[in-house]
Amino acid sequence: MFGMATKRLILTPPERKELKRRMRSRRVRAEDARRARVILELASGRGLRPTATYLACSSSYVQRWARRFRTARLSGLVARHQGRRAAKGAAKLEARILDWTRREPNDGTTHWSSRRLAQKLGTTHMKVARVWRSYGLQPHRLRHHLMSNDPQFETKAADIIALYLHPPAHAAVFCVDEKSAIQALDRLDRVLPLSPGRAESHGFEYFRHGTLSLYAALEIQSGEILGKTAPRHTSVEFVSFLEEIVASQPAGKAIHVIADNLSAHKTKLVDAFVAAHANVRLHFTPTYSSWLNQVENWFAKIQRHVIARGVFRSLPDLRSKLLRYIRHYNKTATPIKWIYSNPKQRIKP
Repeated sequence: MFGMATKRLILTPPERKELKRRMRSRRVRAEDARRARVILELASGRGLRPTATYLACSSSYVQRWARRFRTARLSGLVARHQGRRAAKGAAKLEARILDWTRREPNDGTTHWSSRRLAQKLGTTHMKVARVWRSYGLQPHRLRHHLMSNDPQFETKAADIIALYLHPPAHAAVFCVDEKSAIQALDRLDRVLPLSPGRAESHGFEYFRHGTLSLYAALEIQSGEILGKTAPRHTSVEFVSFLEEIVASQPAGKAIHVIADNLSAHKTKLVDAFVAAHANVRLHFTPTYSSWLNQVENWFAKIQRHVIARGVFRSLPDLRSKLLRYIRHYNKTATPIKWIYSNPKQRIKP
């Protein structure tokens, strides 16, 4: 068997690639990387004892992992140590940790830390951390969710998704919304520009020149944006923007408008506009479901690219920079490929 282990190992290209990945990776355990290096050295033609000397390990170590690799290939490079026997009462302590983790702390805090829970249960914080990790518990993290209470959620959502996937022939589909109260913030201290080793820096103090609302309509087939600024977001301004959308299309062309449930979108003035324009049809998203409106994706872009780090000397300056971004965006606009990442997880009302 000793002589068998000293024979040169023959590796397939996938095996060699995986062993090199393990040896170079910073995320692989050091012991796994060491075993991979043993096999690569033997495969290069280096003998058993020279490999042991080169890697500063024993000959029996090299022989053992070479033998296991010959027997089971890559799957054989796994430790077979069964681990320590579970301590007495470990299962009971684990159950207590899980039970107390889901309880509200009685010390005035909102959630447990591993050290405070360990002190409460008379164990170590590392034991608490191991239990949390094995069960995927992360008490320090918080997420938010929003559920639609619309009884017609699926019907309305299907109607909007159908417009995205199969838009009506000879019709235009617009996703419309407004980004309200955009602040024209002017920095009182000069902006320190980007330089090697330093990010761009804005002063803490600012002067606000006022706010604007931005109305935007995303045409889903071209991805182009029709934009307009307004001092407020009222029903009058919304109807005025709808008139601009109608004027941008050939006379009589069918227009479908997707909008959210803002009260300004459902006034008598809006109803009168729709009644006067038979070719316009409004599609309202379900309650608390603005994510179904594609223009929200574009609002995220203009927030990152213009608003978040912008310095605006006045309201006209803010208006000019918003509209300039829209003009440049439309030169290379592309439609949004809107998909749902996991169709098996249906969102129910």
